[in-house]
Amino acid sequence: MPIATINPATGETVKTFTPATDDEVEDAIARAYARFQDYRRNTTYAQRAEWANATADLLEAEADDTAAIMTLEMGKTLASAKAEVIKCAKGFRYYAENAEALLADEPADAGKVNASRAFTRYQPLGVVLAVMPWNFPLWQAVRFAAPALMAGNVGLLKHASNVPQCALYLADVIARGGFPDGCFQTLLVSSGAVEKILRDPRVAAATLTGSEPAGQSVGAIAGDEIKPTVLELGGSDPFIVMPSADLDAAVKTAVTGRVQNNGQSCIAAKRFIVHTDIYDEFLEKFVARMEALKVGDPTDPDTDVGPLSTESGRDEIAQQVEDAAAAGAVIRCGGERLDRPGWFYPPTVISDITKDMALYTEEVFGPVASVYRTADIDEAIEIANATTFGLGSNAWTQDQAEQQRFIDDIVAGAVFINGMTVSYPELPFGGVKRSGYGRELAGLGIREFCNAKTVWIGSADTADTSGSKKTE
Repeated sequence: MPIATINPATGETVKTFTPATDDEVEDAIARAYARFQDYRRNTTYAQRAEWANATADLLEAEADDTAAIMTLEMGKTLASAKAEVIKCAKGFRYYAENAEALLADEPADAGKVNASRAFTRYQPLGVVLAVMPWNFPLWQAVRFAAPALMAGNVGLLKHASNVPQCALYLADVIARGGFPDGCFQTLLVSSGAVEKILRDPRVAAATLTGSEPAGQSVGAIAGDEIKPTVLELGGSDPFIVMPSADLDAAVKTAVTGRVQNNGQSCIAAKRFIVHTDIYDEFLEKFVARMEALKVGDPTDPDTDVGPLSTESGRDEIAQQVEDAAAAGAVIRCGGERLDRPGWFYPPTVISDITKDMALYTEEVFGPVASVYRTADIDEAIEIANATTFGLGSNAWTQDQAEQQRFIDDIVAGAVFINGMTVSYPELPFGGVKRSGYGRELAGLGIREFCNAKTVWIGSADTADTSGSKKTE
């Protein structure tokens, strides 16, 4: 895939970029490794926080221009793009304020381990390679960059090939925020270059957000090198609606949850599992709202849904819908490619999906909603878990016993009750099953690329007197 800005609303190639040479990649790794040796020892949390806050200031001041670049490269609406930039600023501010406390020494009961002092100290690992996707081109990278930099790590970003301007901007704004040269660098390279970078002994770890095949590849290489990784992969999130739910609120959120980011979000609601008592009413209201959405130019403030980011992405979801319809599923609205330039696909609702259809378990990465009728909570949970993924989930009910069932029994990295699944800097983010492993954000996220070092300090009167034989 060429490294280029291609406007998904028109299919026009706007700008192409020359990939970094092997020498340029080597120089970037060397610069990052050298910077880490100084950065981890000779900068304080207060200094890093000053730079993080300055980066946040720049992100906010430049939000309109940055949003325009994002919309040009991957097609999200301007409003959505600007909201993403502002969220990135919040991410930097959160870690500027909280990193020191999140990484504070954790004391142990020294007496129980025959020590005068014992504690856990979190120390940065070093150079971390981030392989990031196009769908949230700034936020996905910032939720790695902000905690990593505040912890004392340094980063190398290999971004998706269709968002090079976003990738270059992020490295630039972090540098202008004050972080020293070499702390965060963008590498314009193809996916084929990742293995060599990750196998370099100066690279300590990797994080990847992306497809399952990409995660398998990076995970296998890192495993071979015995390097820690965080993988945030796909999702096919359930959205369960029970009879006690506020139906209008659920329908409104269902529409937003499905078409946010033009339907291209790992944690978007994708499978709508509705109790039979309210199924017909939900479906009628849901279809009406989906049909009313305006599809069009993402720079038009009246547009609700812009194009898919790539032609291949549009073609893939179109094929998924066509295959489901051929197998007997019912298309309630949408379902046909739009006859216009660009990679648009209409908001689509499909029902009557059976277990033997591929759509029952697949992730659909576009504005396509699958609706299921369920007889009771047991069946709802069964359908919710009938996927290889386990990223997020959503349930709507006022019944506290039902809420507890969903919390306990849905197999996912997150359960959101009576509200849309969203990532927050304050909450850990990640999945289980084939949605990946490890966590981003909050305290768990900043510790992922730290060495949790056990420290035991003895004294003359705490020396081990148990004899020469020791056990681990």
